Amino acid sequence: MTNVSMNWKRFCIAVLGAGMVLSLAGCKKEQIEETETTISELVLAEETLSPTQADETVMALTPDGPILPSVDGVEAEYSEPIPDYLRIGMQHPVVIQLQEKLMRLGFMDTDEPTDLYGEVTVNAVKIYQRQNKLAQDGVVGPDTLKAILSPDAKYYAAQKDDDGDDILRIQMRLYELGYLATDDMVTGHFGDSTENAVKKLQEVNELDQDGKVGRKTMNLLYSDEVKPNMLSFGETSDVVLAAQKRLKWLGYMTSEPDGNYGNDTVMAVKQFQSRNDQVVDGYLGPSTRIALNSETAVPNGLRIGDSGDTISKVQNMLSKLGYINAANVTGYYGDVTANAVKLFQRTNNLTVDGTVGAQTMTMLTSGNAKKAPANAPRQTTGGGNSSSGGGRTQTSGGGGNSSSGGSSVPSTGSASGSASALIATAKSKLGSPYVWGAKGPSSFDCSGFVYWCLNQVGVRQSYITSSGWRSVGRYTKITNYSNLRAGDIIVVSGHVGIVAEGGTVVDASSGNGRVVHRSLSSWWQRNFICGWRIFG
Repeated sequence: MTNVSMNWKRFCIAVLGAGMVLSLAGCKKEQIEETETTISELVLAEETLSPTQADETVMALTPDGPILPSVDGVEAEYSEPIPDYLRIGMQHPVVIQLQEKLMRLGFMDTDEPTDLYGEVTVNAVKIYQRQNKLAQDGVVGPDTLKAILSPDAKYYAAQKDDDGDDILRIQMRLYELGYLATDDMVTGHFGDSTENAVKKLQEVNELDQDGKVGRKTMNLLYSDEVKPNMLSFGETSDVVLAAQKRLKWLGYMTSEPDGNYGNDTVMAVKQFQSRNDQVVDGYLGPSTRIALNSETAVPNGLRIGDSGDTISKVQNMLSKLGYINAANVTGYYGDVTANAVKLFQRTNNLTVDGTVGAQTMTMLTSGNAKKAPANAPRQTTGGGNSSSGGGRTQTSGGGGNSSSGGSSVPSTGSASGSASALIATAKSKLGSPYVWGAKGPSSFDCSGFVYWCLNQVGVRQSYITSSGWRSVGRYTKITNYSNLRAGDIIVVSGHVGIVAEGGTVVDASSGNGRVVHRSLSSWWQRNFICGWRIFG
């Protein structure tokens, strides 16, 4: 590397070409095929393949050939020289491939990759360098590039003596699950107490007890199946009794508190967690107990997005009082129901918020409720009270990855009412920094952004990860990519965003390092899992 003009292309060809020759010598046929596939995934063009397919065609490695996979919109031959070093703020198509690899290895949140070497990518590289015993400068030079492109590149793992924001997040979750005893142990340094907590988590959940946070342990931390080290089903104590009394007072429990952590308590805790910014797992851990006893604890109430028999009963009462038409008794709480509730509250001198809390429910069931004013029109359209509401699946089409999925940019149309308010709220945060695990109001990750925006427009949605959005279930499910429309939530593999007008999306992008408004490109179609219609 004495000649500065020798760019990465020549360097990678030399390293990877030599490595291939050495590794193929004396190998069995099966080993050769595996090596070729690995190299093709890291080095050769794969623009025609989906993210889950392997390129079986091995191109010739020549000094003028491509070193990294090409992607949509980027030629196999880069139009500008690849820099010797990548530093923050630089832009080059090679960054797209680096981000893709970092995402696959778990160092970045999955997202549509970009050519910007921004702060989020720099932080991911630093963690990668930390794990691979390289200088943690966030600069991608030959050594870091070689490590990232290596077929033996390791997935993300955190272990003793590591420091960083990722360690802080791991410790917070361990504290929430009861494996770290006090909040002063959440320091950002992976010390003895954190290692012991991880080992205890692994023991309780039947994983290998190595004290490291690798793929299995990280996935477990946010799984619905994780077994915490805290109060849970079957336990009986005064602590449970006190929690039940508080849940009863806030309107989450309907049965009488008895100190036994039974099914009704589990359901009450989950409902409380969903409305109070907690991980919904049904366990009474430290953070849930703090939120439960807080003066700012959000009481139970019916609101936009809810569905079920209780909603149908409320709608029936509103219909009898003249606030909505009988045809809108669907069991789904959409715009129509919210507007009817607001009119009911205004007419009966209650706080007007569009949700059915304790006071509104008491008035509805009292027999003294005032009927809708004679000149007030009944709510009859929109708001998710159609036959497709209530968490049902929209069955037309076969999913975004089939031939029926339409063009790569769906005609999402325009938005009105609550959907328009959701999009306006999302756009108000354009440029806000991307921070893993952040839920606003000044920084976000992808799922935190959707969570914050929905709550700002009155949809009491709990914080769930992007994987949790695959089966959230309480809204109308969209299985066909071409059926998406403005105001829907779009779920792709490892990422989530808010569909906007004109075939666009607003999302907290790790690749861009901020909240962006961009086109629904073919990347979104290739990775499409489902959509959720909140309004209408």
